[in-house]
Amino acid sequence: MSPTAWWIITVVKILVVFVVILITVAMLTLLERKIAAWIQDRLGPNRVGPTGLLQPIADGLKNILKEETLPEQANKVFFVLAPMISIMPAAITFAVVPFAAPLPTPWGLVDMILADLPIGILYILALTGLGVYGIVMAGWASNSKYSLLGGLRASAQMVSYEVSLGLSLIPVFILAGNVTLTQVVWDQQSGLGLWYAFPLGLSFFMFVIASFAETNRLPFDMAEA
Repeated sequence: MSPTAWWIITVVKILVVFVVILITVAMLTLLERKIAAWIQDRLGPNRVGPTGLLQPIADGLKNILKEETLPEQANKVFFVLAPMISIMPAAITFAVVPFAAPLPTPWGLVDMILADLPIGILYILALTGLGVYGIVMAGWASNSKYSLLGGLRASAQMVSYEVSLGLSLIPVFILAGNVTLTQVVWDQQSGLGLWYAFPLGLSFFMFVIASFAETNRLPFDMAEA
């Protein structure tokens, strides 16, 4: 494969992964709101588009058009940088996630992964810990003791649950004999022939709970407060 073709394919893969992330986050947020409405016996988002399917687009436009306000005493530079520092590690983690089997093209087989690192899972665990800095920075940059205490509390929660997140993945390493995500996926297909969540049910349950806490979703949404 020529260098030009490699660059073109890499840029296309980055754009596709970015679009997939945006659509996935939007749809999962809509699904979360739908399920919450069903549990609480209310309608939920159902006005924009058929059954509310276009609600994420409306929410995105609303966020883009909203006026940007800053606390008067805030450190403006770090206050603006804080959300970027939080979202960048979350987006970069998708670089080591295999989305499909290698795709045959006129230039040869193209791996459906941006970076097939030999330490894929460890790379994800390392990057998830960096999101803590954005939350602490937001609390500190607001120049309010209440925001700072809230940021420290949320960061303490995220750091503490990273231990559970890492421990829940150890059985996966043992079964797969590898920490490369591509090899873990292939081993589930060719080795046991089933998803690791079934033989490792307890670890999977621990992983889901720790993931909710790590991403600050209900009922662990202290960072949003």
